[in-house]
Amino acid sequence: MSVLRWSAAALLLALLALLLVAAAVYFQQIGRAYERISGQSQVFATPDGTIEFRQGGSGPSVLVVHGSGGGYDQGELIAQAVLGERFHWIAPSRFGYLRSTAPPDASFDEQAHAYARLLDHLGIDKVAVVAMSHGGPSALLFAALYPERVSALVLLSCGVASSSDAQQAEANRMGDTLTTIFSHDPLYWGVSTFFFKPLMKLMGANEEVIAGLSPEQMQLVDRVIDEMNPVAPRAAGVAFDNRATLPNERIAAIRAPTLILHAADDTLQLYRNAEFAAANIPGAKLVRFDKGGHLLIAVEQAAVQAQTRQFVVAHSAP
Repeated sequence: MSVLRWSAAALLLALLALLLVAAAVYFQQIGRAYERISGQSQVFATPDGTIEFRQGGSGPSVLVVHGSGGGYDQGELIAQAVLGERFHWIAPSRFGYLRSTAPPDASFDEQAHAYARLLDHLGIDKVAVVAMSHGGPSALLFAALYPERVSALVLLSCGVASSSDAQQAEANRMGDTLTTIFSHDPLYWGVSTFFFKPLMKLMGANEEVIAGLSPEQMQLVDRVIDEMNPVAPRAAGVAFDNRATLPNERIAAIRAPTLILHAADDTLQLYRNAEFAAANIPGAKLVRFDKGGHLLIAVEQAAVQAQTRQFVVAHSAP
């Protein structure tokens, strides 16, 4: 019995030591995450709250709209990965993300109006718009509501329309699980640190996509996932994204030249979103990728870069 007691005590001490090490690593890394987003952006006040943004580069102006779990920092990452420094990018944090507040009547329509206020604040009349994932709905409505301000629209793996079939129900369950994980810093940090591969699956990549990632592609995926830390200042935005009404048929009002880039095997924002957008936006161009899942920006980065840059330049205002 004494041997068993000593073994149990040793196991308990070992587990305690592991927890202490994990806690020390967590506090160190989450501290760095908060430091990374501190003092890097600008904020201005509107009658409906504050809008946070960051801008950089030079050339044609592009509004970069981040996906769920993002913020201005993810917008900057998208700009770096897709646009480069040949464009003047403006990356706002959407409602409920980081230092952008959400008005009581928050909707994707109101988010579109907030983009217009941001451009007014910056003295910019017209922009191209590049949106990723759940940045799509507000970007689509901005193009529909402000046709005179959008020179081109690029949709990267974007959500567009609602559906009620079994495949969409599974995607919705994944979204609900992600919303829960994004509720607390320790929870997201723990999942992204110790369950990285299952998290990638939740984020819309299947086994084949994950297994085929090169070291360079994985480096970009690592950045996307790691730089969602800290999640606590983004949790309200993720929850808003998960309940707000999608544009659906209203996108038929869009008149801006539109490019849609989407992978057929995306399990989070299903490919039918791209097909719906292509069928309802007059003159829209759909580029289908067989593989890439919801990690398309990493899996097909070179092709996404080339298509996006060429399209934005071709339709930029003089």
